[in-house]
Amino acid sequence: MKKLITVFSVAAGLFLTSNLANAQQKIGHVNSDDVFNNLPEAKTAEASLDTYTKTKQSEIEKLITSYQTKLKAAQDKEKTISEANKEAVIKELTAAQTELQELGKSIESTRTKAAQDISQKQNELFAPIQKKVAGMISTVAKEKGLAYVFDVATSQGNSQIAYLDGGEDITPDVKSKLGATAAAPAKGKK
Repeated sequence: MKKLITVFSVAAGLFLTSNLANAQQKIGHVNSDDVFNNLPEAKTAEASLDTYTKTKQSEIEKLITSYQTKLKAAQDKEKTISEANKEAVIKELTAAQTELQELGKSIESTRTKAAQDISQKQNELFAPIQKKVAGMISTVAKEKGLAYVFDVATSQGNSQIAYLDGGEDITPDVKSKLGATAAAPAKGKK
């Protein structure tokens, strides 16, 4: 019986010690959207991506314009068909149809390639910034002795966080250490 009481006492002590250790863990939160929106290099990357996207869109629009022009020419040619030139016009229309089909395929492949290129460019531009921000969040969390940091940014899917009260907001510290500019308006607690 004494052994059972001793074992129970040791187990209760360990349970209370683990709860005390857990209670001392600090939790913080950061709004990565706020950090990104105020980082000069993120703004530069966004502008660069916008320019790149517009260039790709322009290429696609040129192909579409060429397609529309050739389609209109074929439709106009079809209106000129008569018994005298029927064979020659049909031959021209068949060639135009083949050319339009090829151009249609080219437009689709260009769209697909543009989407891939834009995605690759976005990753190329933003991955280093994301890595830098993540590193700084880790640095600030370690400096503040935080065990957990939740990202409350809406783009990060903060639907798991229903309420924030307490915890330490390290967004200003991360922004400051990264040299982010002007503070975005603070959002209320959830």
